[in-house]
Amino acid sequence: MTTTPAPDATLPTGPGPGPGPGSAPAPALATAAAGTAPSAVPAAAAAPRRPGPPPRPRPRVLLLSTAGSVAALLLLVAVGTVLDRPLLVPPLAASMALVAGAPDLPLSQPRSVLGGQLLSALTGFAVLTVAGPGLWSAAVAGGLALGVMSLARTPHSPAAATAVIVAVAAPPFWSFLGLLALACLLLVAVGLGAARATGRTYPAYWF
Repeated sequence: MTTTPAPDATLPTGPGPGPGPGSAPAPALATAAAGTAPSAVPAAAAAPRRPGPPPRPRPRVLLLSTAGSVAALLLLVAVGTVLDRPLLVPPLAASMALVAGAPDLPLSQPRSVLGGQLLSALTGFAVLTVAGPGLWSAAVAGGLALGVMSLARTPHSPAAATAVIVAVAAPPFWSFLGLLALACLLLVAVGLGAARATGRTYPAYWF
């Protein structure tokens, strides 16, 4: 009589290697065994914040900066009246506004105030020599002055008006340049004094 051999206890008696009903897939089992959760979908990047107006200055800073600007411009008007050069006041008023109100900007630094104004004046005189005085010359001088300042790394937007004034009014060369340089040094000195009085930093660099 033949006997049927008993099944080997070491061999699996259940279904094959495939997952049975209700069993977890292999990746999920591996994740659970590792004790980590599946990676979450990255959140959408936050929208960039739109810039707003600058903060309101402290009362002391506002008072001293305004007083220094008024004093400097009154002195420039007095000098310009004595020397019969009142046309310099508008561009220098814009320069003073930058030095007193935004001393951290590159446009407000001594290199830009003095260099930008003098280079723009020289540009105006160059156009004046070639084309003569007039509105067309003024337009060319103002545009060229911006390019010259950018090339010399002395950005100072109010100085473009100085080039325009030179091309329109045709002032005397040496007296105009001398007064312009003196006025720019005065503006820088007022900026230094206002910075010391208000605890601000000026200049960020000299040259």
